[in-house]
Amino acid sequence: MIMTIVLGLIGGLGLFLYGMKLMSDGLEKAAGAKLRNILEFFTKNKFSGMLVGIFFTAIIQSSSASTVMVVSFVNAGLMNLYQAAGIIFGANIGTTVTSQLVAFDLSEIAPLFLMGGVIMVMFMKNPTIKKAGEVVLGFGILFTGLTTMSSSMSVLRDSPAIVNILGNLTNPLLGVLVGFIITAILQSSSVTVSIVLLMAAQGLLPLEICFFIILGCNMGSCVSALLASLGGKKNAKRAALIHFLFNVIGSAILFVLLLLLKDVLADQLLQFSGGNVGRAVANAHTSFKIFQVVILFPFSNLLVKLTYLFVKGEDDKVTKHELKYIGDKSLYAPSSAIPQATLEIERMGRMAVQNLEQSMTAFLNESTADLEEIYDLEDGINYISGGIIDYLVKINQYPLPVADKNTLGGLFHVVSDIERIGDHAKDIADLTNSLVTKNRKITIEAKESLIEIYQKTDELLLKSIYTLKHRTDDYVNDIIELENEIDVLEKRLQKEHVKRLARQECNPNSGLVYSDILTKLERVADHGVNMVYITLTDNTNLLDEDQIAELQ
Repeated sequence: MIMTIVLGLIGGLGLFLYGMKLMSDGLEKAAGAKLRNILEFFTKNKFSGMLVGIFFTAIIQSSSASTVMVVSFVNAGLMNLYQAAGIIFGANIGTTVTSQLVAFDLSEIAPLFLMGGVIMVMFMKNPTIKKAGEVVLGFGILFTGLTTMSSSMSVLRDSPAIVNILGNLTNPLLGVLVGFIITAILQSSSVTVSIVLLMAAQGLLPLEICFFIILGCNMGSCVSALLASLGGKKNAKRAALIHFLFNVIGSAILFVLLLLLKDVLADQLLQFSGGNVGRAVANAHTSFKIFQVVILFPFSNLLVKLTYLFVKGEDDKVTKHELKYIGDKSLYAPSSAIPQATLEIERMGRMAVQNLEQSMTAFLNESTADLEEIYDLEDGINYISGGIIDYLVKINQYPLPVADKNTLGGLFHVVSDIERIGDHAKDIADLTNSLVTKNRKITIEAKESLIEIYQKTDELLLKSIYTLKHRTDDYVNDIIELENEIDVLEKRLQKEHVKRLARQECNPNSGLVYSDILTKLERVADHGVNMVYITLTDNTNLLDEDQIAELQ
């Protein structure tokens, strides 16, 4: 008898946890990229950030997942701490949606969700529909698990010993401790509150002690973000601390108020919930979170500053031979993996542009003074390229949002294009060294021609990198026009050069170097165009057919 009850509880909990994970992961894979864009766009101020945090967490059904994502965004520099504070506040309200759904008791229609989810996952070909099917299936499994747990708990109600033990659980501190420990282990306050809700609905727990268990759940939910931030940068640790301090301070205030008013609050909540104890627990969870936000939101800036007292100083400056956004101190969250990789690729691109500028400056000045610095930066570009490729291979094995999966393949090619730009910069440095060593000269006219084509190439590269970072078509027509101008200019300059050689106006050996650099700059521009084509054609609604044809 006891073993049957225990197995029923364990099995139901397992189904509940798996259903919630399947639903959360499915939502993140199906709509994670769009939700991330909403996060980035609507977090310009804390209030809009809070609203987005509520919406986002209500959808993915996990404040832990939301907070870990925010921590990873802060770690990558995609978001500052003040923006993060607003989202974290909202996430704490959004997480109460799960307990509200549980209180509605949709277990009777759970089989419909199960069958619908299975059909979508097994028989649909569209990846997005399949991921949406995982959400529906997870929802059905979640409520099937709740039904199993509820059935086992109803049997416990018939045991006087169990009822007596749980009925005597009246120590507020013990209630907080129980809630904290269980939530820290399960890493989900939604799960713990749902279990408490079921037990209260079966008459196994007094409503008053449920209040204190919920406070413990609130603090226990911070463990996931704190653990995730341990390997991150200092701002990531501060973001996790915002979540922790919000819940600790808010729970401490509520703890004192509950000691004085728990009986009055229990009566009011029961009356508001129509006498449904389970619904009263869910409403208590939501009310507590809203209360914490109302009390602490005006002091959110102070909360951010308080984190600097616990985590002091700044991170060491990242060198050109280190990864900045995806290195050892990067944090993995499915929805932030591709943005972090894109930031690192953008950084690599700017290093390549810088090296091309230094190489061209050295060549035009006929100076070898900066060549070692150019070669050192090229080594850094190669190191970062290898690190990005390793990272892209690694994240390809994880469950990414569908839109990000489609983007991933193109990023490998973008990295290759940027590395080739770096190689061309190094080749120009080599040509400079050879020219200076052999005491050969380039004519003023040739230098002016090189400056003209280099300036257009540099402008094209900067606009290509902007396009890569922002995934916008703002500069597509400019890039197409520049590419055409560079092609025409390179051919014209090569023909003029041949004429100068025929007139014996320049040294043939120096002329070969000049011609080689013209060719390299034209090829650099081609790599810049390739970056734009790859970046935008995975989202072809940004381009019309003529633009796609021009970029190909």
